[in-house]
Amino acid sequence: MNLIEEEFQNKEEKKKKRTTTIILVAIIFVFIAIIATVGYLMYLQNSTLKVLLDGKENSKVKQLIQIEDDGTVYFPIKEVASYFGYESYNGEYKDKSENASKCYIQNENEVANFSLGSNKIYKLDLTNSNDNYEYSYTKKPVKAKEGILYATSEAIEKAFNVSFQYDQDKNRIIIYTLPYLVQSYSGKVLDSGYSEISDVFANKKAILQNMLVVKKGENKNIYGVIDTQGKTILEAKYDNITYLPNVGDFLVESNKKVGVLSKNGETKIQIIYDSIELMDSDAGLYVVKKDNKYGVLDLQGKTKIFTENDEIGIDASKFEQNNIKNRYLLAENLIPIRKDKLWGLYDKNGRKIVDFNYDSFGYVASTNKDALNLLVIPDYNVIVACKGKKYTLLNSAGEELFAPIADDIYMTIDGGEKHYWIAVNDQRMDATEFLDKKGVSSNNSMSSNKANNTTNNNSKDSNETNNDNAVRAAEPMAKPLPIAAVVLPTASNLSVISLTLSSSSDISAIPPALSAIGP
Repeated sequence: MNLIEEEFQNKEEKKKKRTTTIILVAIIFVFIAIIATVGYLMYLQNSTLKVLLDGKENSKVKQLIQIEDDGTVYFPIKEVASYFGYESYNGEYKDKSENASKCYIQNENEVANFSLGSNKIYKLDLTNSNDNYEYSYTKKPVKAKEGILYATSEAIEKAFNVSFQYDQDKNRIIIYTLPYLVQSYSGKVLDSGYSEISDVFANKKAILQNMLVVKKGENKNIYGVIDTQGKTILEAKYDNITYLPNVGDFLVESNKKVGVLSKNGETKIQIIYDSIELMDSDAGLYVVKKDNKYGVLDLQGKTKIFTENDEIGIDASKFEQNNIKNRYLLAENLIPIRKDKLWGLYDKNGRKIVDFNYDSFGYVASTNKDALNLLVIPDYNVIVACKGKKYTLLNSAGEELFAPIADDIYMTIDGGEKHYWIAVNDQRMDATEFLDKKGVSSNNSMSSNKANNTTNNNSKDSNETNNDNAVRAAEPMAKPLPIAAVVLPTASNLSVISLTLSSSSDISAIPPALSAIGP
C-alpha cells in the first residue's frame, strides 16, 4: 500500500467516525426530545382537570364545573342534574312557580329544594308516606352567576346522594352516583354471605357512609348492617332495619316493636314502641307511639313529653297551599298536641306553653269559595287557632295576638301571590298589615331590622306588658266588640277591624254600659 492509498484510507476512517458520532448525538438528542415531549404531555395531562363520573371520564360535567381560588368546587344545579339521574325545575316542589331564585331536583325517589343565598337544603323522600321534609346544611350558600344557581360540591353530595372526591394534587374529581355504588357493592354482599342490599331508598343512602343494610334468609328475610369491607355492624337478626340519614342511626324492628340503635350497636331507644318517627334533626326529637298514645323522646331516648297524648302533629294534607315542611313543628318552635278533644302546644324543650284549650289548629274553608285553608302565616311564624268556632293567631311563643273573635282567617292566591286575611263581621283586613302594625317580626324584614335591634329591645318589655294588658282587657269584651265597630261608622274597615282585634284605646274607651246593652 503506497502513501497515497494509506492517506485516503485514514481520511475515510475519520469520516466514518465523524458520521457515527453525529448519528449517536442525533439519537441521543431525539431520545432526550422524546423524553421531554412525554414529560411535557404528562405535565399537561396532570395539570388539566379531569372529571370521572361512575368510573368514566366526563368532559361535559367538567365544562360545567367552576373552581374558586380556595379550591371550592361549584356546580350549576339545574344544568348538572341530568348527569346524576334527576330532573330540575324552577320554584319549589310543593309551591310551584317560575321563581328563578329557587329550584328543585327530582327523581322517582326524592326531591331536593335549593334557594338562593341559603345554605339549607330541604329534601322529601317520595317513597315514604310521611310528608315531613329532611334538611341538610352546607358551609357555603347557593349563589347565582348570570342568572344560574350554583351550589358547592358539599351541597351536591347531600342533595344528589353522590360520593365526591377532589384530588387537587392530581387535579382529579371523582364522582359516584348512588345506583352505581349499590351495583358495585352487590358482589361484596354476596361474598359476605348475605342475599342482597336492602332496596329501601333510605337504606341505600347508608352506602355513602360506608355502611350496607343487608338481607339474609330465604323463607323469612332478616336484616343486618355491615361496613363496605364486610365487617358486621348490626347482626342480621332484625325483622326490619331503616337507616336514618340525618342522625346516622338505625330504626330496628323486632316482634312488631321498634327502637333505635347506633352504628356502634348502642341502644338509644329500647325496642318497645309501636312506631318511631324523627320529628326534627336540629331539635333532636322523635315522636313515639305506644298503646295508641303518643309522646316525644330525644335522640338518646330520654323522655321530653310523656307518652300519654292522643295525637301529635297536624294533618298537613289539609293545608297543601301552605307548604308545610314539618307537621310536627310549627312556627319553628311549636309542637301541636291533642289530648281528648282539645289541642295545646309544647315547645322543643318539652315544656307546655299553651294548655289544652283549643278545638283545632288551622282554618278549613267551608262557606267562602275564594278562601283556602290556612295553618301558618309563614313569614311571621304565627299559626291559626280555633276556639268556640272563632279564630285567633298565636305567635311562636304560643301567645294569642288577639282574643278568639275572628270569623275566618284564611288565604287567597291572586296572580300567583299569596294573601292572608282576617275576617270579622263580614269585613276583612290584610293579616300581614295587622301583624306589621302589631309589631310581629317578619322573616323577610329581619335582615333590614338588625340595625334597629337595640332600639327595639329597649322597648320590647314595655310593649309586651302593654299588649298583655290589652289582650286581658279584650277577653271580657270578646262578644260586645263587634258592636264597637258599628258605632264607629267614620272609620275605615281596616282601622275598625284592627282596633277590634288589637283592643286599642279607641275601643276600650267605649262606655261599659254600651257593651252591656248589646244590639
